[in-house]
Amino acid sequence: MTEAIVLQSTNVRKVYGTRQNMQEVLKGIDLKVREGEFVGIMGPSGAGKTTLLNVLATIDRASEGSIRIAGTEIATMRDRELSTFRREQLGFIFQDYNLLDTLTAKENILLPISLSKVSKQEAESRFKNIADILGITDLANQYPHQLSGGQKQRTAAARALINNPSMIFADEPTGALDSKSASSLLETLERVNRENEVTIMMVTHDPLASSYCSRVVFLRDGQIYSELYRGEETRQQFFQEILKVQAMLGGETVDSI
Repeated sequence: MTEAIVLQSTNVRKVYGTRQNMQEVLKGIDLKVREGEFVGIMGPSGAGKTTLLNVLATIDRASEGSIRIAGTEIATMRDRELSTFRREQLGFIFQDYNLLDTLTAKENILLPISLSKVSKQEAESRFKNIADILGITDLANQYPHQLSGGQKQRTAAARALINNPSMIFADEPTGALDSKSASSLLETLERVNRENEVTIMMVTHDPLASSYCSRVVFLRDGQIYSELYRGEETRQQFFQEILKVQAMLGGETVDSI
């Protein structure tokens, strides 16, 4: 039985500026993401990676086209409906963590469900489960300024997962991390994706990061250039395949995994 389609975009376009000075950043993106996929979005600077993520993640609105997430058309939603949908159905991990300095790690993690009807007992159960998975149980009462970059990003990842979202969007989640912290986070995301079938879309410029994905979509000039599926390949093999496409696109290369 084929997996359900969690996200489907059809002819998604994004234009900035006025008629006299228009810049078309996305030029008709057709994309499907199935339940349980870990999809990487790559491409040269200016290819439209972050714009695509922002439009699909409801942070920005498409100029044209259809976007369906978990069977719901979001492109035509009103702002209030969109805010509720975002809170209940989506999780976000950003490069700069976006943690609130005045809240503890636990309070930051529980924030997405603080406005919902989840009971205190259920919230505690979810927190314990996610904190255990991400290895941050002992950080619960610490504030962001007391955490390392890697610990902050794990806290952000836990916050993204707390609401059992249909999909998680990650924008350069390892961009501010050292290599050890980055590898640890990516291994955790890969495990959560595999064991809990969490659907993830991640924008990254780093072929090492994208080698953890099950599929990588390459953009060029606002359009899909090509796609790679990992299949049964090892991460090293997939990494080499990613490097080949990146070289054709003129991106930066990395010598080894």
